Amino acid sequence: MRTLLNIFWLGLKEIVSLLSDVVMVIFLCYAFTMAIYVQATGISTQVNNASIAFVDEDSSALSKELFNAFLPPYFQYPKYIEARDVEDAMDKGLFMFVVAIPTRFESDLRAGRNPDVQVNVDATAMKQAGIGADYIKNIINQRTSTFLKRTDEKAREPVNLVVRRMFNPNGISAWFTSVVAIINQVTLLTVVLTGAAVIREREHGTLEHLLVMPLSAFEIAMAKVWANGLVILIATGFSLFLIVKTVLQVPFAGSIPLWFCGVVLYLFFTTALGIFLGTISRSMAQFALLIVLVIVLMQLLSGGTTPIESQPKWLQYITFFLPSRHFVSFSQVIIYRGGGLSAVWLQFLMVTAIGLGFFVYSLVLFRKSIAVTK
Repeated sequence: MRTLLNIFWLGLKEIVSLLSDVVMVIFLCYAFTMAIYVQATGISTQVNNASIAFVDEDSSALSKELFNAFLPPYFQYPKYIEARDVEDAMDKGLFMFVVAIPTRFESDLRAGRNPDVQVNVDATAMKQAGIGADYIKNIINQRTSTFLKRTDEKAREPVNLVVRRMFNPNGISAWFTSVVAIINQVTLLTVVLTGAAVIREREHGTLEHLLVMPLSAFEIAMAKVWANGLVILIATGFSLFLIVKTVLQVPFAGSIPLWFCGVVLYLFFTTALGIFLGTISRSMAQFALLIVLVIVLMQLLSGGTTPIESQPKWLQYITFFLPSRHFVSFSQVIIYRGGGLSAVWLQFLMVTAIGLGFFVYSLVLFRKSIAVTK
């Protein structure tokens, strides 16, 4: 009982110390509100408001219909330019796409000669360029097919392809990036808060005050775990309900309490990681460099940025031992697919096992550092 009371009061001390740091509080509020919103809406895998121009050397009814087929929000209203101005306009970045329709385009199409339509793409905007070129191809093919059906020429597709998008019917990228943003902030800020608390106590001499008290290393470490984990958990819940569900209108298909249980397990690992990095760091500058090395690597290999299946096979085996990979995995299963405990128990088990092992190792190092300080 005395150990639990010590952990409780030390944890309250951690929370009061954090709340007294105005800069850190402001940073936390920003990280779980505006940063989530900006990342969800500012990074899009969809074509939006892309600039497009036409070189119409045919001036036929079909070429004009193709010109009028490109409308907002995917594309800006198209403009006509001359063929001699294409290179200069692309060099200046005036247009992302320039569609060139050749002479006798409609008459060649009626005669079955399969004329070419050139699409010039500014590939410096890689995502927009790749997806936008497919958009243009589909729009031109559909409008051309519709135009030909009004004549004697039959242009039917051999296969009627029906596409059904599971879990995100409209392909809204904000539904995915907003949750990934929360996951990234949980990983980063939990490690930063916990590690910074360890270093701050060492630099300010608070650790020496704790050492003269009848406190164990376990009690000091556990106080940092529950206090900083609680702060991040509250911030995560606030961000989920206010930003993700209310502002961005992202549906939550699964059980919210089940997901938060997974978050608690993951917070146990990240707080242990924070204690570990704070223990081995000799200064705040060194801690910041370790954050860049460790956290960025965890985020890139978690599956939130690129699918695990797209990574090299040997790297996939290594990422299996990263709790961030399992955090992203069970978050997708619960939030998007509505999976229950039977679908995520293995990920929960892996996060718990790795977090427990890492906490024990971090506690050993933390105890050794206290012994040296004594």
